[in-house]
Amino acid sequence: MGRFRVKKQDTFIDMTPMSDVMVLLLTFFMLTATFTKEEPVKVNVPGSVSEIKIPENNLLTIFVSPEGKIFMTMDSPVGQEKMAQELIDNNKLSLTAQQLKEFAQVPTFGTPLNTIGSWVDMEPAKRNELLTKDSGAGIPCDSLNDELKEWVIAARNANGENMGIAIKADKNTPYSSIKEVMNSLRSIDESRYNLITTLKAGE
Repeated sequence: MGRFRVKKQDTFIDMTPMSDVMVLLLTFFMLTATFTKEEPVKVNVPGSVSEIKIPENNLLTIFVSPEGKIFMTMDSPVGQEKMAQELIDNNKLSLTAQQLKEFAQVPTFGTPLNTIGSWVDMEPAKRNELLTKDSGAGIPCDSLNDELKEWVIAARNANGENMGIAIKADKNTPYSSIKEVMNSLRSIDESRYNLITTLKAGE
């Protein structure tokens, strides 16, 4: 009795449609992804059960390190440049046109107004080292010299009433340092701002 032969079928699968879909997905994620700015000053925020989201655009963030030093950043280079230009126009900051462009691109800044120019002229690695290790780094915020409010006023004037303000303080930062920041904002009638925390499960 003869054997029954099974006809072999071609198992070729056309992968072209899958490749097309993968390329489209990759392109979509590349175009829509938002990259977070590098933070030379690391801040470990405290936990909270609040689920209120901070604004995603036109946001001024104030960092407070564990040592109480204050740093700032805007969420966009354009907004940061406008803020600096406002201070230049009011003769409170002195930067050349090239320094202004460099300043707009820095991820985080935090030195007294009279040293911003020399700080911008440094290499990026040295800028970060100064912010993290120099005892004189940080935006002054006390009763004798409150430059923080000058930056906030300039940011508000340059970026409009819709600009959001957020405070990102380390969980080990002394309350007195955070209170100084809040008092500075209160002195210029800035009573609406967010405190950035990490979400934790409720008890």
